Amino acid sequence: MIIDRTLGEKLKHLAKKFPVVSITGPRQSGKTTLAKLCFPDYDYISLEMPDNRTFAQEDPRLFLNNYKKGVILDEIQYVPELFSYIQGIVDDNPATGQFIITGSQNFLLMEKIGQSLAGRVALAMLLPLSMHEIKTKDLMPETYQEMIFKGFYPRIFDKKIDPADFYPSYIQTYLERDVRNISNIQNLSGFKTFLEIAAGRTGQIINFTSISNETGVDQKTVKNWFSILEASYIVFFVRPWSKNYNKRLVKSPKMYFYDTGLVCSLLGIHQAEDITRHFLRGALFENLVFAELIKKFHHNFRRPELFYWRDNSGNEIDCIIKNSDTEKIIEIKSGATISTAFFKGLEFYKKLSGLSSDNFFLIYGGSEKQQRSAATIIGWNQIEELKVI
Repeated sequence: MIIDRTLGEKLKHLAKKFPVVSITGPRQSGKTTLAKLCFPDYDYISLEMPDNRTFAQEDPRLFLNNYKKGVILDEIQYVPELFSYIQGIVDDNPATGQFIITGSQNFLLMEKIGQSLAGRVALAMLLPLSMHEIKTKDLMPETYQEMIFKGFYPRIFDKKIDPADFYPSYIQTYLERDVRNISNIQNLSGFKTFLEIAAGRTGQIINFTSISNETGVDQKTVKNWFSILEASYIVFFVRPWSKNYNKRLVKSPKMYFYDTGLVCSLLGIHQAEDITRHFLRGALFENLVFAELIKKFHHNFRRPELFYWRDNSGNEIDCIIKNSDTEKIIEIKSGATISTAFFKGLEFYKKLSGLSSDNFFLIYGGSEKQQRSAATIIGWNQIEELKVI
């Protein structure tokens, strides 16, 4: 089953403008499939394969000379030597669309791109499926609990894999391959414990001291491990909004996972129904919304402009989207029945900011879309209708 990806047409367009197009993102987010679909006439080489990797490492010039009509180099971070040779090729011949490169380790890839290919490469990110993409094949679950539990990795939908079977294997593969490759961590069991603790902090302001105490490692190690999660597209951070309106603000970032199914697996949630009773239900729902919003940016080749706002008195806005010269103010509530209490934070911020009601939105656990004086109400399964770019 082929699920059309929003990023596809943009990739084809970028390949007509740049000699190199880079597709980054988590393992199994569909990078290889999308690259092959968008560029069916290109040669395809996986640098995870030992023979291809050895050839590319031992004689990179001859390796690249084999591919004149365009080539997809999958997981290129395994052979960083290639970047300098690709730079030489595109400098001698700046024709567009020569190389499509993919990678699932952001720090390694971006370091080499910055050193060798700056100005020559278009940088795109492919995350797991969005709800909009899932809807195109009529595969949407009926409840947000099912959606959170199932997650968004394409193989789950394509091969009809039970999430309870998919995610433990994904986590083990991630630990044994990506984590070792990025940082050569020897204490994998300690890192896995840290990963599970991080899952319990999703949607929260990160307190490195608390996590250090709980994991039994120092704060420097905790920060390094979070960098690894970020580099391998497991988590992302949301910074606080800087407008203070003469108030003292919280300045630490919040942390979310790119995929909610992965969080559920790490939390030991074994079925969708358990989410309704779980103490992190609200945080999981908030994570679902943030992950969808960040996909809307990346899959349309835009830089995410997502923030949260909280002052030292506990007043908070879950999400602020910087949209051109204005802001979208979003409250996120997992409840399926709309309550006047849902609008408390929005009303406070409206008085503080002086913004129009058109800027305020409530995303909730129900499915009705409503227009009220306080805000536009959007159901969890209608997030794609929110214009953020």
